[in-house]
Amino acid sequence: REGEQLTTLDDVTRTCSREDLLITDSNAKRPLGFAGVMGAANTEVSENTTAVLIEAAHFDPVSIARTARRHRLPSEAAKRFERGVDPQLPPLAAQRVVELLETYAGGQADSAVGDINETQKPAPLPFAAREVVELAGIDLPSDEIKQILIDIGCQVSGKDTEWQVTPPTWRPDLGEGCTLVEEVARIAGYDKIPSIIPAAQVGHEVSTAHRLRRTIARTLAEHGMEEVLSFPFTGPDRLGLDASDPRQRRLKLANALADDAPYLRSHLLSTLIDTAVRNHHRGADRIAVMELGMVVIPRELRQTPLPAVGQRPSQADLDAIAAVVPHQPWHVAGVLAGPVSLGTALTPARQFDWADAIELAKLAAESVGAKLDVSAGEIIPFHPGRCARLSVGDLEVGYAGELHPRQCENLDLPARTVAFELDLDALFTTIDPEPHHVAHVSTFPMAKEDFAFVVDDSVTAASVIAVVKKAAGTLGEDVRIFDIYRGEGIGSGRYSIAVAVKLRAGDHTLTAEEIHRVRNRVIQAAETQLGAQLRS
Repeated sequence: REGEQLTTLDDVTRTCSREDLLITDSNAKRPLGFAGVMGAANTEVSENTTAVLIEAAHFDPVSIARTARRHRLPSEAAKRFERGVDPQLPPLAAQRVVELLETYAGGQADSAVGDINETQKPAPLPFAAREVVELAGIDLPSDEIKQILIDIGCQVSGKDTEWQVTPPTWRPDLGEGCTLVEEVARIAGYDKIPSIIPAAQVGHEVSTAHRLRRTIARTLAEHGMEEVLSFPFTGPDRLGLDASDPRQRRLKLANALADDAPYLRSHLLSTLIDTAVRNHHRGADRIAVMELGMVVIPRELRQTPLPAVGQRPSQADLDAIAAVVPHQPWHVAGVLAGPVSLGTALTPARQFDWADAIELAKLAAESVGAKLDVSAGEIIPFHPGRCARLSVGDLEVGYAGELHPRQCENLDLPARTVAFELDLDALFTTIDPEPHHVAHVSTFPMAKEDFAFVVDDSVTAASVIAVVKKAAGTLGEDVRIFDIYRGEGIGSGRYSIAVAVKLRAGDHTLTAEEIHRVRNRVIQAAETQLGAQLRS
């Protein structure tokens, strides 16, 4: 009964479960022990014991194993039963105990003996000699295979090489043909299994997605980042995500390697940040780690069929299984903190900032032919005012920026730690599969125009660059910000942003009139679209 109490031989009172198998008295009211695991303290033999009831039984291995683990009772009996014992042993074991008590304890055996035998004999298995070479690769004569099966206690009947094999009662592990093949291989010798090295197919390359991921990893490594591989298992959220955040929807493992990390990660930063924290705790002054890996986005969980091992599953079964396999896109993420490079005696070291995280994400995308659009974003665990939304057109592919100071403090990371993460599977859908051609290098001279605009604080630097690039048109070769100023002469709630624009034509030298037209377009676009004022 659920909640029933039983004090075992080790003097520990345990609460029984309805799934526990108990041995009880004749009225089934008083438990006498956990079957196959440990007896009750009230059945222990003492100096006053005058009569002993001898009982030997065969118990289900799974039931015994579950009871032993549920109550943390790894007794010798439990270890034996959960591995499977011969169901024909109980009568012999009981008789042997009686004989020992008569010989060494002066006991007198009672004539009453009961035997309730409900065990089933092993069923014959159809087995063909050819299965040995088909499954194990060992080409043995059929007579030798038959003799090996007989030697391990099997009964073999049938003609030629098609047999009915009945395993012995003491081998519960021999339940199908492949287990018989394994026994034949073990007895014959594993050294007889030939070693066949598959030949590599010439001309086959890695997939396009694999090649693009290699390119991104190489690009980030060339810019000073170190690739790492973190464990994909996570525990309770450490990044402060909201309960409604989609990244909180994680797949829980049925048999996790660690109790404190039972989930598969839904985004790379959840595990990569732990790597950064570990490096920081070990005294690393500069942290620049990145990882390419899969994340797991669970789908609706429902019951799926369990196909048989010996035959190919039906297409319906395969479709049902595939329908619940979680989506596993590839991501790339990076975490950076500390100096970009070591300083010198004359110049101090520059620290990583949010702009570095955005630039590295853009470089990763550009290395595979994608161009990221940068706009202001807000997502945990980034600082609300220093976070960029990364997209290609209307498709959001990631975020980059500075981690929130509260998160840096909670995780024990250096202040102003920055990070980025991109969904590579989404990014690759935006790439033109056609080969990319190298752009023509113009031999005509470049013209340079500088602009200083005063804009409201709500206007982002990325939006300024986007407006200037569009206004410059085909003649705009490069647009970069080289100065941002806040202070005297600008006014409260506004700042000055200086932009350098390089202009060049591919087929002629730009005239002063063409340059002037571009300059006017840029100023007019900034004024109308951003409310900017040209700073004099």
